[in-house]
Amino acid sequence: MMALLAQQTEAVIETAWIPNAFFFVIAAVMVLAALKMVSTKNVVHAALYLLIVLSGVAAVYIFLGAEFAAATQILVYLGAIMVLLLFGVMLTRAKLGAETDLDHDQRWIGALVGASLLAVMSYSLWDAFGGDKLPADPTPQDAPTGVKNTQLVADEIFSTYLVSFEVLSVLLLAALIGAVVVARRD
Repeated sequence: MMALLAQQTEAVIETAWIPNAFFFVIAAVMVLAALKMVSTKNVVHAALYLLIVLSGVAAVYIFLGAEFAAATQILVYLGAIMVLLLFGVMLTRAKLGAETDLDHDQRWIGALVGASLLAVMSYSLWDAFGGDKLPADPTPQDAPTGVKNTQLVADEIFSTYLVSFEVLSVLLLAALIGAVVVARRD
């Protein structure tokens, strides 16, 4: 029995690097897409790079065991926000080619502020969470056995916060109707 347990533990340790490798690949793709997003001179390409970054965030949520947050990320940000951004590009009649007048001489100040923010946030995160480990099971401790995070969130939304959820749905519907009215005036 102990030999079988030791073999299973070794198998888990040997494959423990795989999720980390996937995370670092996704993180690298997100960082590169974010850099291209802020450095491109084409508005449509910037929107597509933003799509890649937001997809990477959804993938990270899935790695963390937050399925509901990943589904919300995909539906809200990838769906609604990207459609809103593309409508904004279409309604403002932005040029589709490369823009030459989007650059300015204060690039180094922006880079300095960005590096400073990175240093401050990195220090703050390291100071707050230094050597802490994430729990192996992301389900809350007070959750009933067999209940997943998504089910807990859904139960809260459709019981405790039902009225707020419905009001938000009506508000989003009104915003959609307003966007259609504004777009049809031309």
